[in-house]
Amino acid sequence: MNEELINAATALSKTLLSRGLTVTTAESCTSGWVGSSLAAVTDSSRFYSSGFITYSDRAKQRLLGVSSETLRRYTAVSEQVVREMAEGAKQRAGDGIGIAVSGYAGPDGGEDGTPPGTVWFAWHLPGDQVHTACRQFEGSSEAVVHQATLFCLEELRQILG
Repeated sequence: MNEELINAATALSKTLLSRGLTVTTAESCTSGWVGSSLAAVTDSSRFYSSGFITYSDRAKQRLLGVSSETLRRYTAVSEQVVREMAEGAKQRAGDGIGIAVSGYAGPDGGEDGTPPGTVWFAWHLPGDQVHTACRQFEGSSEAVVHQATLFCLEELRQILG
């Protein structure tokens, strides 16, 4: 595991533990990198319960309850879908926070013209607060996945203060 990702996950873990929060992940393009980073932290079982890797639309529907209508209308790489992914993961796991990531790591983008490197994020917090973000990352597929994972972890830490 990359030291930069473990350091970001460790910093986030301190915030989660100090607030008594637990988190679950729902990942598409990052294929478990966010969850793996969290799991690599000491005492991770105290704040990280589960992760869903839902690469296909069908998996997003079946495991997370993402609406087929939402997928059809907006595509898997959209704010609407990551919102539903984060909510579905949070509800199914029973955690305080649900994290969702979906994007095009490359080398191709979406059939709708969305460029490679486009990644959407959602963080579903206690009290039904939802934060979303979209970022455009550069580089190889692996570089995009790394940057997306790092952003996801660091941004949640910023959101939680």
